[in-house]
Amino acid sequence: MVLSVRAVESLSEVGEATWQRFANREGSPRDPFLSYAFLSALEQSGSVSADVGWLPYHLVLEDEAKQPLGVMPLYLKGHSQGEYIFDYSWADAFERAGGRYYPKMLSAIPFTPATGQRLLVASSEHESALVAGAAQIAGEMNISSVHLNFLDQAAWQRRGDEGWLLRTHKQYHWQNQGYKTFDDFLDCLSSKKRKNIKRERRDALANDLEIQRLTGAEITEAHWDAFYQFYIDTGSRKWGSAYLTRSFFSLIGATMAEDILLVMVRRDGRYIAGAINFIGGDCLFGRNWGCIEHHPFLHFEVCYYQAIEFAIEHGLSRVEAGAQGEHKLARGYMPSHTYSAHWIVHDGFRDAVGRYLEEERTHISEEIDYLEQFSPFKAS
Repeated sequence: MVLSVRAVESLSEVGEATWQRFANREGSPRDPFLSYAFLSALEQSGSVSADVGWLPYHLVLEDEAKQPLGVMPLYLKGHSQGEYIFDYSWADAFERAGGRYYPKMLSAIPFTPATGQRLLVASSEHESALVAGAAQIAGEMNISSVHLNFLDQAAWQRRGDEGWLLRTHKQYHWQNQGYKTFDDFLDCLSSKKRKNIKRERRDALANDLEIQRLTGAEITEAHWDAFYQFYIDTGSRKWGSAYLTRSFFSLIGATMAEDILLVMVRRDGRYIAGAINFIGGDCLFGRNWGCIEHHPFLHFEVCYYQAIEFAIEHGLSRVEAGAQGEHKLARGYMPSHTYSAHWIVHDGFRDAVGRYLEEERTHISEEIDYLEQFSPFKAS
């Protein structure tokens, strides 16, 4: 069978029915970030576009009859912002040597450091064809590199077998060990950590704060207005500008509200803080947080403890609380490997990056081993 890969500059060129057929296949945990609703909202809202350095360039694998066999979310990037996997030093080194690093090709969920599938196909044979097509297009377009970010471990290992450069990273994830209640989780912690969490939860709500968990039709435009104010305030302080537009939140609220958990905090009838989470088939993904009033430990309550409670109540196996944050360790979120794979077109540059990644993988593993010594859980 002769297969071909073509690129499209809008998800609408693929169509919702075709995309959804591959995005959340039967037998795989549902991933809200791969849904047509989420990715098309990014495009329709202008959160991703050529103007902001995220040109959609999704790939479609087809047979001789032009029937789709798989798809791949892909972007031509004019920078490395909003990725949570850092290659700025690679870009600097390549360009100082006379190369052109940007644009590069990136398969990822924009602004979302969450593990998931990137090669959306029905068979492993088609997966190899799709990823080979991406590398071929990069060579034909004189693009420096292709990056597959936040892969699941099995797909990451398969890319290594095909000659891709392999990279590891560290996040903090909470794992559900069959807890029935939040107290069951606390009972597994050391006495000191258990007391600290109880104190933090009590102090977080000391100033007559009210927490609301909202999902589905409970989320209104008024909630999005308030949350966007928090998001803009935090985003402008962290990054200098916020990536997501206001209309993005209205779009996901209209098309995928059942996949959203919005945790909002109110004082004296006015919303003052909130966090957005996305509900997967077996995972709760914590994403953005913001506030306009600062209260001790409120961030921990809204982002970490409320997420754990929700996961326990709904039988989810883990919580991914986003990038960075050694402070998560004391609150039950353990260090975990995450994975990416990279195709570098230039042979010499590829060799240099490969040597760097070999050392980096060792360092990441050693760091995770070290951090596990500070586990808040009782010794088994």
